[in-house]
Amino acid sequence: MERHLTNNGFLVLKFFLHISKAEQKKRFTKRIAKREKNWKFSLEDIKKRAQWKTYMRVYEDVFEHTSTEYAPWQIVPADHKWFARALITNAIVEQLKALNLEYPTINRENRNDFLEAKVLLKSEKGK
Repeated sequence: MERHLTNNGFLVLKFFLHISKAEQKKRFTKRIAKREKNWKFSLEDIKKRAQWKTYMRVYEDVFEHTSTEYAPWQIVPADHKWFARALITNAIVEQLKALNLEYPTINRENRNDFLEAKVLLKSEKGK
């Protein structure tokens, strides 16, 4: 898998969790019906649904203008939370694997410090 690193070596992963209009309606309905989910509800969200097509065009524009070679947008279908989480987890794992990370090497001086620390710890009394 190709690594996406910035010029200064940072790994940037950008995910957009896209839910369908039908799924959004279903989630809003649950927020209204379940008292413990009422805090998630806002009447403004319902009013904004009337502009769904405009929002989708704006999102497309955002993706087009903010996606870069080192930090492309990954659009994740999110109607099913378990599936979205699996896709994102997989993308993160694959990108981390592609970095070929290794533990730092320890020089001779550090190794001697470890040996001395081991002796000191063994000579302590108690826990």
